[in-house]
Amino acid sequence: MTKDQKNEVIEILKEKFNQYNNFYITDTESLSVEQISNLRRSCFNKQVEMKVAKNTLIRKALEGLDSEKYAGLFDSLNNVTALMFSENPKDPAVIISAFRKASAGERPTLKAAFINGDIFVGDNSLVALTNIKTKNELIGEVIGLLQSPAKRVIAALLNHAENGSSATETEVVAAAVEVAVAEAEAPVVEAPVAEAPAAEAAPEEGA
Repeated sequence: MTKDQKNEVIEILKEKFNQYNNFYITDTESLSVEQISNLRRSCFNKQVEMKVAKNTLIRKALEGLDSEKYAGLFDSLNNVTALMFSENPKDPAVIISAFRKASAGERPTLKAAFINGDIFVGDNSLVALTNIKTKNELIGEVIGLLQSPAKRVIAALLNHAENGSSATETEVVAAAVEVAVAEAEAPVVEAPVAEAPAAEAAPEEGA
C-alpha cells in the first residue's frame, strides 16, 4: 500500500469516526471467508457498517481526530481488526452474540467499544452491551412513569432525539425528571369558592 493509499484510508476512517457515536473494535482472526461474508450480511441487515483496516491506520485516524478522547482504545488495536459502526449502540453486540451462537465459536471477539463517549474494554463487556438502553428506550421508560402534562414535554424530547439531537441519554432523562420535579413542587392554586346567597327571611305572620 502506497503512502497516498494509506492516507486515503485514514481519511475514510476519520469520516466514519466523526459520523458515528458508536463503534466496536473486534477481532475476526481465524474466521473463514464464508464466515466473514455471513458476518457482513448480518451487519448489513442491521444497518451496521463493517470495515476491516490495519491497526496502525485506525490508530492514526483516531489520533488525528482526538488522541486524548480515544486513548483508552489504543491498546485494543492488535491482531486482525474489524470495525463496526452503528447508530444503535447495542446492535453490533447483538450481531456478535448471535453470530457466535450460530457458529458455536468465539469469534468475533470484542476488543473494545466506544459508546456515546464511554469506552468499554474486553470481551466480558459484550453481555452488558447487548442489554444497554438506547436513548429512545430510556425516554420511553420515563414517559411510562410520569403523568401528563410532563408526557408532552418528554414526547417533545423524544421527537428531538429522533431528529438527530446530540444530547446524551443522561441529559435527556435528566431534563425529563427536572420537568417532573418542577411540576410536583409547583404551588397548587385553589379556585375561590363562591359564597352561597343568603336565604331570604320568611315574612312574619300578620305583616
